[in-house]
Parts: sequence; C-alpha cells; structure tokens
Amino acid sequence: MSILVATNFSNLSYNAVLYSASLAKELKTKLILFNAFQVPDHASTARLSGTFVEGLIKKNRSRLKEMALDLIKKFDIQVEYKCKYVSLDQEVDRLMKAFNCRFLVIGMSSKSIEQNLLGNPATTLISMKRFPVLAVPIEAKFTGIKNILFACDLLQDIPLKTLAKLRDLAIRLKSEVTVFYVEQKITELKTLTQDEINNELEDVTILYKNVKSNTVIEAIEKEITKSNSDLLVMIPKKYGFWESIIHKSKTRVMASGLNIPLFSIPIE
Repeated sequence: MSILVATNFSNLSYNAVLYSASLAKELKTKLILFNAFQVPDHASTARLSGTFVEGLIKKNRSRLKEMALDLIKKFDIQVEYKCKYVSLDQEVDRLMKAFNCRFLVIGMSSKSIEQNLLGNPATTLISMKRFPVLAVPIEAKFTGIKNILFACDLLQDIPLKTLAKLRDLAIRLKSEVTVFYVEQKITELKTLTQDEINNELEDVTILYKNVKSNTVIEAIEKEITKSNSDLLVMIPKKYGFWESIIHKSKTRVMASGLNIPLFSIPIE
C-alpha cells in the first residue's frame, strides 16, 4: 500500500508533500510523488516539438528526484516519483491502481469567490468520487491526528463498507472519532445507526454529536474549532444528472478554505 501525492512545485503542493511524507512515516508506507503538467494556454496554440516536451519532462523529473531524495533523508521513508505530460485527472486513476494507493493527497486552495464558482484541482478530484482524497490546506502542518471529525448525513443510508477506510486510518493513527450530524430539526440518533457505526468502527473511540442548524457548513466549521479537530472526514453523495445541476456538494464546498485537512471517502 502507498500514498500518492500530486505536486506542481508550488508552495501549496509542497506543503501537501511534506504533510503526506509525515503521514507516510506514521503509517509506515511508501510515498509516490506525481507531477502531471501541461503547457500554458498561450503556448499550447503553438506547434510544440517532441524534443521540447521531452525537455520539460526531463526538467520536472529532475526536480522530483531531488525532492524524493530530500524526503528520504528527512523522513526515512520509501519514495518513488513519476512525471507525465498529461492532465492530473486523466492519469491519477491508473497510478492509484498501479501503486495500490490508499488515497491521493493534494493541496487545498484558499476560499474565494472564484474557487466557489469554478472549483479547484482538489474539488475536481473529490467530485470524481472514485478514490479517497486528502485535501491539505497550506496552513496545515502534521503534528499527529488525534481528533477526527466525521460529518455525515444519518438520514441517508450510511455506506458501512466505506467506514472500513476510516476505521483503518483511525486505528493506525490512534485517533478518536466524533460522529457529527447536522440537521434542521433535532431528532435522536437512531440506535440502529449507532450500533452499525460502532460495529464498523470497532476498536475506535467514538463520540456522537447531533446539533440543530439551518447552515450545515457553518455548523461543521464551528465544530472543527470547538472540538480542536485535526482532520475532517466527509462522504460525498452520488446524485443523478438533474440533481447534480441544482445541488452544491457540501464536501466540495468544504474542500476550499478549511484550515485543517479534509479526507473525502467515496461511497462503495
């Protein structure tokens, strides 16, 4: 098992690389650095020679090698690296399978009107809903993950198989998990649902919180601060064509502007 981390050599992505390196050391697993690049729009209209593209690949591969050697020295972990002239979303599926990766790590952009309207690489990959994605904001530094906030919708069927990934992560990191449910009308958490969660998260310390709020996103943000959470976990729902047009994913919204990492686990 490995961890795949995407980098474009920006400060944001390098912070995600450092975070994933610390996580790889903690989980005792291999780290795979991946750089997917494309030429700028103004240059793509020109006819590019194969030699020019090969030169860019060689340059980026050299930077990845230097980064990998530095991480091996600093964190004492196994590191491999890959570079390809392709868009990230086109290649990431193949790499996740080829290296048997637990999840993909990518930098999380700051909140802005542009990000809310157009999204960013992190929200794009989360929206694909094909593999777990850990989105890391530039402010986040790995100091261990002791408190995990799992924000979920208990009115929908909880994908119990999906919780196995959360259980594995929580046990390996020795984390406490808070199951946090926000709704407009206060109701008691169903005993059956709690039992199912307890069974799926066996050996994990679990707390339950249920609050009333008309603004789900704000309620989650407040709970992150209140509970001193180190990681937010969410499960993006799958929607039909028409629903997807009018629905704004809470997970997608949260993947821009958080100050702690967001771990998105797709439904299986």
